[in-house]
Parts: sequence; structure tokens; C-alpha cells
Amino acid sequence: MEKKKRSFFERLTGSRDIEEEELQSKETRLIKGVKGDKPDSNWIEEENEEAELSVDVYQTPTDIIIETMVAGVKPEDLELSISRDVISIRGEREESRNIDEDNYFTKELYWGKFSRTISLPAEVEPEEVEATEKHGLLIVKIKKVDKDKKNNVRVKSI
Repeated sequence: MEKKKRSFFERLTGSRDIEEEELQSKETRLIKGVKGDKPDSNWIEEENEEAELSVDVYQTPTDIIIETMVAGVKPEDLELSISRDVISIRGEREESRNIDEDNYFTKELYWGKFSRTISLPAEVEPEEVEATEKHGLLIVKIKKVDKDKKNNVRVKSI
């Protein structure tokens, strides 16, 4: 069976689809030769893939604004790449605690790499960007291209 990629929310909260959980539990018992309905004692799984950030994207008359939660990540550890119509946000939330997995009752916080690439709804100026982080909320403000802007050019005689 092909494994369905869990959403960022599912990884963040630890939630799973009930049917998927039952199917995986049966597969685990078959693979490991476990009988009965005893849950697998190694219930915390390690994932090496990047999580996808949740974002809000909206506009004002002059800007495109992107907001996302990056709590626990230092601003210098965030990477933003912007072109005229796409923005990519990457980072990694590192766990600083060294607690044995057997001592956890619940483990729902997401630790690891994350990223998000967003197609922007309007053309922007990649050089005119302001990115701020306050209390874990990253706000990226990008100037839209002003298509009505005109420039009068003076002709010089050489």
C-alpha cells in the first residue's frame, strides 16, 4: 500500500485518519508478526521530510502580505527567496531537549525542516521586501509592481 503524506496540521497535532490508523496497525502487526490488538510500543515515528507551513496571503493596494507562524525559529535561521511571482520560505525548528522517547505521554509539537513555496497573485518587486518576526509570527510585505507608473525621459544632446 502506498503511504499517504500527512499534512502539516496532522504532523503538528499528531492526528491521523482512523481508517488509515487501523490499516497501518494491521500492516505493522503482519510485518512484525504481532498478534492481537496490542498497540505498537514504538508509536512515535521519525519523519525526514519537510513540513509545509500554513500561510495567510492577502493584498493591500500597494503590497502583497504573507503571514506564517515560525515560533521557535531564530530569524537568522529563516531563508526567504523571492522572484517576481513566487516566494519560498524555508527553515528548521530544532528541538533543544534531550528527553528519552519512553518518557513522553504525548508528542504533538513539530520539530524539523519546513518550507513553503507560494505563487503570488500579482507581480512584485523582489528588491522591495520587508520581513519582520514578532512573537513567532513572520510577516513578509512585498511591493507590487506598479504597472501604471510612468517615467518621463529627457533626451540629451551629445
